[in-house]
Amino acid sequence: MRHPVLMSLSLVGAVGLAACGDQSGDAQVNRALRDVNVIDETNLNDVMLTVADPNEAVNYFARASANDPGRIDLLRGLGASLIRAQRPAEAIAAWEEVADHPDANADDRVDLADAQIRNNQWDAAETTLDSIPPTHETYKRFRLEAMIADSNEEWENADSFYETAVGLTMQPAGVLNNWGFSKLTRGDFSGAERLFGDAIRHDSSLFTAKNNLVLARAAQRNYDLPVVPMTQIERAQLLHTLALSAIKQNDITIGRGLLREAIDTHPQHFEAAVRSLRALEDNVVN
Repeated sequence: MRHPVLMSLSLVGAVGLAACGDQSGDAQVNRALRDVNVIDETNLNDVMLTVADPNEAVNYFARASANDPGRIDLLRGLGASLIRAQRPAEAIAAWEEVADHPDANADDRVDLADAQIRNNQWDAAETTLDSIPPTHETYKRFRLEAMIADSNEEWENADSFYETAVGLTMQPAGVLNNWGFSKLTRGDFSGAERLFGDAIRHDSSLFTAKNNLVLARAAQRNYDLPVVPMTQIERAQLLHTLALSAIKQNDITIGRGLLREAIDTHPQHFEAAVRSLRALEDNVVN
């Protein structure tokens, strides 16, 4: 981060020398200074979009947009930051402004649809995606199309969109997990189990997929933990999920045993499992 500062100081020195000599160089030096400022601002924008606190980034892009209205890169930064800050209703307004900008592109409308889905505006999101030419084929577009098809219970379309999305990304774990959850809600438990397993093979740290995998197996009355990478805490949490699933299916004895195993497995006090076991035993006694 020091290099741009040193460059700026060097250019300021050049301005001083030019004042003692040829004044005609001022315009060129000023242009160079503006170029350095653009580079610095671009770096700061990237930082704000990635590692900065989301709400801090929102404030930064809101101020920058107010100071330089009409800059589409700043408007996009504001929309993206509002999504990171989990403020989708405000993000919709920001992305609508981007989508109406003369320099807007198809990706901007995809981002608008994403914000609309996050704010539970499914019909609006579907309309937004329908306005995008079918030749615009991106991972994010097809992932959102799959989610909308799911919400409409258009299962064949959903499967087609999910499959296309998986083929358009080098990191398919998230979309495989979503696809598996879609299968789970339809009652296709074996299909869901396969997709959750695929998701975990692509990203062994994805606990949501592990938990969903356990749910898919439990729905088939398979109460054995799957052979996947897991920490001791994750193992206890997955046992708890299995236990609750067993109890829900009236496999009470199995559920009680799994709860006790979850409590014994957890390296700390597992309050949620303790409460579940206490509630189960109270109900059995009553």
